[in-house]
Order: sequence, then C-alpha cells, then structure tokens
Amino acid sequence: MISEHGLADTRLFRYGRRLRQWTAEHPWVPDTAVLLAIVLVFCVPDLIQDHRPSQAPVVFTDPPRPQMILCQAALIVPLWWRRRAPMAVLHVVLAVFVAEWAAGVLLRADVAVLVAVYSLVLHGRLHRLLWAVPGLAVAVVVIVARLAGDVPVQDVLFIVGSFGTAAAALGFAIRVRRAQVAALRERAAQLETERDQRSRLAAATERARVAREMHDIVGHSLSVIITLADGGRYAAGTSPERGAETLRLIAETGRGSLAELRRMLGVLREQTDEPNLSPQPRVADLDSLCRRIRAAGPQVEYQSSGALDALDTGVQLTAYRIAQEALTNALRHAGPRTRIHLMVRVEGGRLRITVGDSGPPPGEQPVPSAGEGHGLIGLRERAALYGGTVTAGPAPGGGWTVTADLDAEGGTA
Repeated sequence: MISEHGLADTRLFRYGRRLRQWTAEHPWVPDTAVLLAIVLVFCVPDLIQDHRPSQAPVVFTDPPRPQMILCQAALIVPLWWRRRAPMAVLHVVLAVFVAEWAAGVLLRADVAVLVAVYSLVLHGRLHRLLWAVPGLAVAVVVIVARLAGDVPVQDVLFIVGSFGTAAAALGFAIRVRRAQVAALRERAAQLETERDQRSRLAAATERARVAREMHDIVGHSLSVIITLADGGRYAAGTSPERGAETLRLIAETGRGSLAELRRMLGVLREQTDEPNLSPQPRVADLDSLCRRIRAAGPQVEYQSSGALDALDTGVQLTAYRIAQEALTNALRHAGPRTRIHLMVRVEGGRLRITVGDSGPPPGEQPVPSAGEGHGLIGLRERAALYGGTVTAGPAPGGGWTVTADLDAEGGTA
C-alpha cells in the first residue's frame, strides 16, 4: 500500500511533468517570467532609491531616471531571446555593461550578465563557448580598472571569478541533468520497443510451435482416417466384418488425435485448475504409430537400436514427430499398398531416423506433392532445435526417403 507521503510525491511528480511539458510547448512564458522577476527584484529598487549611501567605498554616478530606465531596459530586454540566441544576447548585454561601467554607472540590473552567462552555457553550442571569452575578458578589465584604486585587484578578480564560475557551473549542472534525463527517456523508449519486439517474437515462435503440433497431429490422423475410410467403403459390400474393423480403427485414430489436441490446447488455455497433462509421445510410442499406419494398408517395418529410452524427452518427442510426419507423407503420396521401412538408432552421440517407402505399386501414379510444404519445413525446424538436420528426396531404387540426424544429448545448435 502506498503511503500518504508517497501519494503526495507522486502527485508532485505528475504536476512537475505536466508543467515541463506545458513550458516546453510555450517557451515564451518562462522567459517572460524571468524578465519580470529580474525587473521586480533588481530594477525597481534602483528606481525608488533616491541616492547611494555616502559611505560607499566606491563612488558611482547616479544617472537621471530616464537614462537609468534606458540602461536597465538595454540589459534586461535582450534576455527574452536567451534560449534562441544565447551568444548574441551575451554580447549585447556585455556591450551595455561595459559602456555603463565606463561611464561610472552601477545598477542592480547588471545581474543580467550572470543570467546571460548561465543561459549561454545551458542553451548554447559547446564548441562555440570560447567565442564568449573575449567579451568577458573586456568586461573583467573594465571592472578591474574601475575598482583598482579602491579595492585590491586580487579581491576584484576573486569576486568576479566566483560569480562567473557559479553562473557557468549552474548552467553546466542543469545541462548535464537534462542530458541525463533525455538519455534515460531514450533508453526507456528503447527498452519498451525491445520488450514489444520480444513479445511479438515470442508470440510468433509460439504460433509456429502450435502450428507444427497441429500439422503433425491433424495431418497424420486425417491421412490415416481418409485411407481407412476409402478402404472400408470398398470392403463394405463384400466383407462387412472388415468394414466394422475399419470403422473401429477410424474411431480409435480419431480419439487418439482428439486426446492429443486436448492436451496441447489445455497447456495453452488459461485456467485456474491444474490442466490434465498426459505424457508427450516418446520413441516407445512408435510401435503403436506403426500399427495405425499398417491398419491403413501399407506394410511397415520398424527397427530400432541403441539406448533410445535414455534420450531426453524433447529429443524423443522430436523423433516421434519426424517419424510420424514421414510415415504420413508416405501413406499420403505412395498410397496404402506401399512398403515403408522405419529405422531409429543411436550411435556416436547422434540419433538417426530413416524413413523410406517403395513408392506406389506398378501401374499407379504417386500423388503429386505441391512443392516443399509446411510438413518438411516443420521437421527441419524441429531438428534444428536439437542441433540436427533433415533431408528428403527420391530413393535410388524408387520411392522416397527422409533422413534425420539429431544430437542425442539434446543440445541446441
């Protein structure tokens, strides 16, 4: 819970930010306010004071009131442009100041020189600050010459240097602070942009992963179901018991695919209760996968070697999906009367998967493929996650072969 003090600080910060935004859109307002403040604090006292104290160590001339007002205006009015032309404003103010002191006139409005120095350091270009040194040097020489007979030179230089250094240091401090705030704002905007990009990249990656899973699950199941349905349709009239077996296999395949879809969507869906998570397919499930493919008609031979059960679960899931996609493609393109050979083995720290089919029987044309579809692209993306590759192409003796090579330790490339 935020304390009352914290709420007050938050409101003050918001008001300050709104004030800065408003003054940034209306810069003439603070410039005018500065001029009015200088007039009230430094000009009005000179106008209402009749004469200077006689005990003053340095004697200055009291000019007539119209001349005093003219000098004050010449010192103060240029400050209105101190943001837009700070170098020009400083030189104008210095010229008036030097002429005034040369004539023996001292005004409280001379503080305009310090304001002009502060504004030059704050708003001017850093590489042009040295251009102000000659004018400032002339002003210092005039001050020393005017006060040399009454005040020690070292005291004059100390006082003038202190006031000038304070004005320049204040300008530098505020300039550095503004630069830091601008850098922080730019960094915050950059971090926000990077966060949005990471979010979009993560969403795109998740969509690609879901698309691969949907393609593997739905594509495999529909291919098996369609092949079984075609076979059952021809057998319904001559062999009713075979038609019933075909319907059973279709129902079994559909229920298995529906269970996989529910499991995957259950992980993605936000819910308060714990989702029902079933184990992901593993290499051991390839036997049941081959049985489902055999039920659709093809002759499937499955061979395995090596410590397959000791593989990482992610590697096993990838191996299962690669084999599933390759078997489905063989069923889809070579037909139900093809022969398929599946080999999964671990050797030399690598997991190798080979799926080859004999193609359609003589006299039957293979089902054409519409180029390199999403299935092969998905297989290569899966294999790349485990430092592997997938190749596919026609076999020398006919048919088609898919070969995958993965890192058996589960390392990424």
